[in-house]
Amino acid sequence: MNKDLQLREEINKRLEQVRTKKMKDPYRLAFHLTPPVGLMNDPNGLVYFKDKYHVFFQWNPFGTKHTFKAWGHFSSEDFIQWEEHPPALVPSEWYEKDGCYSGSALTHQGKLYLFYTGNVRTNNGGRESYQCLAVSEDGIHFEKQGPVIELPKGYTSDFRDPKVWREKDRWYMVVGAQTESLEGTVVLYSSLDLLKWKLEGPLAGPRISMSYKFGYMWECPDFFSLDGKDVLIYSPQGLESQQYQFQNLYQSGYIIGSWNRQTKRFEHGKFQELDYGFDFYAPQTFTDNKKRRILIAWMGMGDEQEQNHPTVQNDWLHALTIPRELRVKGGRIYQRPINELKTLRKSHFEASFNLVHEQKEIDIYTQLQEIMIEINKFDGKELSLHLQGNWKLTYFKDQGVVTFERMRFDRSEKETRKCLVETVKHIHILQDHSSVEIFLNNGEKVFTSRFYSESTCTHCLLSVDGSAALHWQNWDLDSFCF
Repeated sequence: MNKDLQLREEINKRLEQVRTKKMKDPYRLAFHLTPPVGLMNDPNGLVYFKDKYHVFFQWNPFGTKHTFKAWGHFSSEDFIQWEEHPPALVPSEWYEKDGCYSGSALTHQGKLYLFYTGNVRTNNGGRESYQCLAVSEDGIHFEKQGPVIELPKGYTSDFRDPKVWREKDRWYMVVGAQTESLEGTVVLYSSLDLLKWKLEGPLAGPRISMSYKFGYMWECPDFFSLDGKDVLIYSPQGLESQQYQFQNLYQSGYIIGSWNRQTKRFEHGKFQELDYGFDFYAPQTFTDNKKRRILIAWMGMGDEQEQNHPTVQNDWLHALTIPRELRVKGGRIYQRPINELKTLRKSHFEASFNLVHEQKEIDIYTQLQEIMIEINKFDGKELSLHLQGNWKLTYFKDQGVVTFERMRFDRSEKETRKCLVETVKHIHILQDHSSVEIFLNNGEKVFTSRFYSESTCTHCLLSVDGSAALHWQNWDLDSFCF
């Protein structure tokens, strides 16, 4: 038996061992993509192919640590009903023997192309990385073509996560990289046939488009045009935490500017974070069949708390965010839940409140909630929202600050993330069994976080220090269908 078939048989056995156990987990998410078993991390290969949306993801079916890495695979016609497929890629070849790492997908001449990083650990403890290609005619079964790019001079083996796109008659690829001077950067390639690639040089990074060091590694780059602007999304590692930004171990954000297609120079503005919550990393985007730019990210963080998630006891860890539509307005990316998610709405409650230095309890009967709050008027210092005793969102008007608070996964203390905001007029919340995504001002600022609580509270507590006129709506939500 070849190694590919052997690994697939082992994965099938693993799935059967835990399939019943995972369904009994009270923290299992209902309308987020989660791993069948084991560890899920980076979304990969987001693409629309043969009338379906395909979402691939980094997957370790054998445990909840970052060891074995294959490509898991889901597909859907509507972002609501999902089909689970066998893994698209397993690390069976010499150039990927220690992991099929992250990458992207594209369609060409009726076929689906996956570009990914093959990870190899050497006998002396080092690493080799190869940018590899696999091709499919049906979107399910893939034929590996092997490496198409090897490590260029001037970079360490931290060289990975290819994202490929087409402009006119030419293909381009960006790769996340680390220079030999240990600085993060994004490298650009071009190709006429998807097989032979020309190194164009750095697209962004130290001494190219920044005059300063900005992290020691840039992962998961994504380059695209949207609303008349060119956007580079990436995940820098090694940024120093500040009071209102860079508060997680690793960050994800973007720079917006203009890319000269002839000189290949990218003039851009400052780096801005995409999300201010605890659990958001490695975002990837694609253009769907409606010409929308859709983003999905890893709802996780590989920090010291990772193995404290209680889901580890049930043999699974992490999830993906809901799909979000992106727009560029006023030099900023705005993120909003895609409209298809509205089909999950069930029972509805709506009311207007005028609160003066008081607390208002609103009954919440299920953990699966969508909440919209319009703040028509707020004169005061503080407005907070405490949902079912699990997490708390607070707007400090006089400081121009919003904070999100949860209990640490080891239950030792509460912890907080925060961001600056000029004002808050609109709050949009989607809560699952153990996750929440909060969109402020129609997606100007976003908080994404997991949370775990044994609370039996069945209400939301609105508190106002001052006076506020609010319009409230909430819906009970349904689950994804598998």
